[in-house]
Amino acid sequence: MVKVLDEHERTMAFAEVALGQIRSLRQTAIPRTYEIWYVYATGYNAPLNKIVNETLARSGKLTEGDLEQIYETYLSHIKTTDRIDKVGARVIGEIDDVMKVLSDALGVTGSYDASLSGATQQLASAKSREQIKSIVETLLRSTSEMRETNKALEDRLTLSKNEISNLQQSLEAIRAESLTDPLTGLGNRKYFDRMIDMAVQSALASGEPLSLLLFDIDHFKSFNDSYGHLTGDQVLRLVGLSLKQTIKGQDITARYGGEEFAVVLPNTALRQALTVADHIRRAVMAKELKKKSTGEILGRVTISVGVSMLKPGDDTDALIERADACLYAAKRNGRNRVICEADPEYAVETHSRVA
Repeated sequence: MVKVLDEHERTMAFAEVALGQIRSLRQTAIPRTYEIWYVYATGYNAPLNKIVNETLARSGKLTEGDLEQIYETYLSHIKTTDRIDKVGARVIGEIDDVMKVLSDALGVTGSYDASLSGATQQLASAKSREQIKSIVETLLRSTSEMRETNKALEDRLTLSKNEISNLQQSLEAIRAESLTDPLTGLGNRKYFDRMIDMAVQSALASGEPLSLLLFDIDHFKSFNDSYGHLTGDQVLRLVGLSLKQTIKGQDITARYGGEEFAVVLPNTALRQALTVADHIRRAVMAKELKKKSTGEILGRVTISVGVSMLKPGDDTDALIERADACLYAAKRNGRNRVICEADPEYAVETHSRVA
């Protein structure tokens, strides 16, 4: 009983620390935030504690974007690994069971082979009809047992094949989930990093054009501050839905981080990319944001977009850096607009950054 009470008190102490941090930093008390601070309180995840302490020392707070990035980097992959380990253990267990069945079947096969050999010798020396009949009856029994064993083995292998197929689907689902942003259903940052590297390498090798769109939700912080975190999530889902409805085929869409999104456009030159970017901007702006609890119309969401195109000798970082500079130029020049690296606003932005 003492041990149980000690464990209760210990975990309650961690919970109090977690809630205390959420209160002091005035963060939303959602499960993800609580989990981050609970793990922080336990001290079991040293890298998480290190990044939290560094961020607090640097800026004195943890933004929603910081919390999301910390969760994705230091916690979500642990859950994925645990799930993969469990599926892997089930696969190993299934293989062990099949090997046992095969071993038993081999034993029966060996026994049957010995019966056949013995029957051959007995038939060669048999002198009466009764002896031959007895030998044949013994062979028939052995053959029947062998048939039953083979049928049981066949059934077990069929079950194992189906089970392993289901486990394989589970692994595929876990893999897909690990690359998906749960809020918007788009690819996450890990997915984006993987796919853009592949797209850049392919475009450089083939000489085909490749464009990148980076866009940011205008005044997103004000939505969170004015209407709450749930409304902010609704804004993110609205933008994600607009992307799904607008982007098709081989194009790559992802939530880049926080309120930023990215679209990679293979086989797309700058002029075409600008058309796509403005189409997305208009699609987002066309949707009216409504508060679910009251039906109150909260207005329309707008986005700012930066567009860059891959150049000979470029790498992924250079492509992203130019799109990012174009995005900042769009925000500095009034928001709700698309700026590309051919626009004069981009030249002013890069000049001001260098200066």
